[in-house]
Amino acid sequence: MDYSNQRVAVFVDVQNMYYSARALYDQRVDFGEILKEAVGNRKLVRAFAYVIQADNEEEKTFFDALKDRGYEIRSKELLSFYGGNKKGDWDIGIAMDIVRLSSKVDNIVLVSGDGDFKELLQYVKAQGCRAEVMAFGSSSSKQLVEEADAVYDLSQDPKRFLIPKKRLAKKLTPRK
Repeated sequence: MDYSNQRVAVFVDVQNMYYSARALYDQRVDFGEILKEAVGNRKLVRAFAYVIQADNEEEKTFFDALKDRGYEIRSKELLSFYGGNKKGDWDIGIAMDIVRLSSKVDNIVLVSGDGDFKELLQYVKAQGCRAEVMAFGSSSSKQLVEEADAVYDLSQDPKRFLIPKKRLAKKLTPRK
């Protein structure tokens, strides 16, 4: 099928993808390749990367690399609580952006395996928008996968979507 006339928006839960790739492969995600696959031959309307600011030196370089690859950055500060607990969460922000844009696109691509988004996908589909998920299969919620119209399991081609440690320093450098 030719989907070239379809409009797509991509929403990346960076923390979810980062921790999944680290736990499963001890590597980092190639967000540029993810965006290419998510869009395919369709028309990209917007691509968001949701990040938590942890105030480390690599962070700015990483954020610049995401911007260079076509993402709009949505960032929040890491919250620290009494007793040393820390929290950073974008679930509501991602959901609100998807709700706001779902009437303006034909497809939303959620790059996350977080099962908390199951009902969001139900809503999007009820509005007539196609809901797709990209995530590492073994760390994805079964309910999220079942709700999606299409699922791309990044584990099927990990070499394409992961950055080996030896390429990492080069890959994080922003393109000119």
